[in-house]
This record gives sequence, C-alpha cells and structure tokens, in this order.
Amino acid sequence: MSETTELSVIEIKPEQAPALYITNGLDSYLEHIKASVSEVPDLSTKKGRDRVASLSASVSRSKAAIEKPGREYLKRLKEAVKPAEEEIKRFVDACNALRDETRLPLTEWEAEQERIRLEEEAKKSAEALAKEVELLHEIALGENYRRDRETADAAAEAERQRIAHEEELRRQAVEQANREAEERLQQERDAAAKREADLKTQAEQAERDRIALAQKAEQDRIDAAAKAEADRLEAAQKAEREKQEAIAAEQLKAKQEAERIQREAKQKEDARLAEEKRVADEAAARAADVAHRKTIGTAIVNALTSHAGLTREQAIATLTALKDGNIPHTSIQY
Repeated sequence: MSETTELSVIEIKPEQAPALYITNGLDSYLEHIKASVSEVPDLSTKKGRDRVASLSASVSRSKAAIEKPGREYLKRLKEAVKPAEEEIKRFVDACNALRDETRLPLTEWEAEQERIRLEEEAKKSAEALAKEVELLHEIALGENYRRDRETADAAAEAERQRIAHEEELRRQAVEQANREAEERLQQERDAAAKREADLKTQAEQAERDRIALAQKAEQDRIDAAAKAEADRLEAAQKAEREKQEAIAAEQLKAKQEAERIQREAKQKEDARLAEEKRVADEAAARAADVAHRKTIGTAIVNALTSHAGLTREQAIATLTALKDGNIPHTSIQY
C-alpha cells in the first residue's frame, strides 16, 4: 500500500464524527495504522532506512488526518452548547434582579414597621414610668399634708391640756411642746427631703431607662436591617447554587443526549458496515467461484486439446455442452 493510498483511506467526514469520536470509536483506524507499518525493513540498507522513516511519517499524517476533524467536531459541540449556557445565565440573572427589585419595597416596609414598633414600645414604657413617678410624688405630698395636719391637732391638744394645768406646768408644757414640734418638723423636713431625693433618683432612672430603650430600639432596627441583608445574601447564594446545579444538570442532559445520538449513529454505522461487508463477501465469493470455474474449464479445454485431438474451438464447444448438461451421464465437479 502506498503512502497516498493510506491517506486516502483514512478520511473522516463530518457526518461520521458522532459515531467515531466516542470511547474506543477509533480502534479500527488505530489497527489499520498499525497494520500499515507492521513490515520490518532492512536497516542495513539505505532503502530500508528510508522506508522506516517513510512509515513513521505516514503514522504522523494518519494521526493528523483523524485528529483534525475530531478537534473540529469537538469545537462544534462546544459552540452548540455555548448559546444555551449564555441564555440560561441571562434569564436567571434577570429573574434574580427582578425578584430582588420586586421584594425591595416589602423589605424596606418590614424594617420600617419594626423600627416604629420598637419606638412605640419604648415610648409606652417611658410614659408608664413617668406616670408612676408622678403618682409617687402625689402620694408623698399627701403624706406630708396628713402629717402636718396631725401635728397641728397634737399642738392644739397640748394647748388645751396646758390651760388645765397650773401656770408653771403650762409654761413647761409649752416649752416641751415647742421642742417636740421643732424636732418633728425637722424630721418631716428630713423625710420630705429624702422623698424628694428618692423621686429625683427615680426620675433620673426613668430617663436612663427611656434612653436605654430608645438605644435598644435603634440597635434592634440595625440588627433587623443586618439580618434582612444577610437573608438577602443567603438567598442570592442559594439562587447561585441552584443556578449552577441547573447548569450542571443541563450539561449532563446535553452530554447524555449527545452520547445517545453517538450510540445510535454508531449502531447505524455498524449496521451499514456489516451490510457492506456482507455484500462484499458475497461478491468475493461469487468472484472466487467464477475464477474457480474458469480454472477448471481451462484445465478441461487443455486436456481435450491435448488428449482428445480436438481443436481449441471444438474443446470449448464440448466444455459448453458439458456445462449445459447436453451430454448424458457426464458432469463437471467444481
């Protein structure tokens, strides 16, 4: 087989690619290449060495003849998948953006409602504390009035007792009553001052509580906004994972479909090659039979001309009569 013949045999057409560029799909070509270089030239001669170099070069040319259409087929497959990947990505990105844009007013509204709720709770707590402080203040004032009234009644009673006693006892009683009254008044003043200080402390504590509640409300609003952002990021990450999984699933599906098409194409190609082989085998058998019959016919004609004294034309006519069964009790064994 010449090098030109080898290259003309190894020719991959585009429609053959799906059935060939699969697992073990090129084995027949590999075996063909191995067979074409199986000879063992004599390296002691220049002709033999030149033949080895030529065989090696033919392997490279055959490899290129198979690899180039394979690379082009692989490129077509990648280009066929690329538009689907780009369209899926464009669609998913658009839907994600539309989803986030659609929910943004609700997210902002929810954050605002949470802030308002926390402010209302802080305001109610502060108002309740202020009312409690005011009530305590009123109670303290009432207690002061009651004690003042009791003190006045006690003083009047002492005065009536003083009139009933002798003048000296009245003087001593008045002095004692004055001392006691002064002591009680001082005690009342001290108690009132203490109550006032307590009320002031409670008011200051109420203000601190109000400020703490307001700060807590603000912090809760910030935390709610941060949580909303974290939830949004988590949702975006989840959507991205789902997108990647969908892409992988589509790629797997496309790969499986391509493999199915390749299998079907291979089955069709195998069936076609089998049919061609059957036809070729039948043709070869018929050709071999014709050649065999021709050899036997030639031997008969030569024998008739050599041993029966017939001319070649007569021998051929006799052979024809024998083949046609015109001579009884005779036959030709092929």
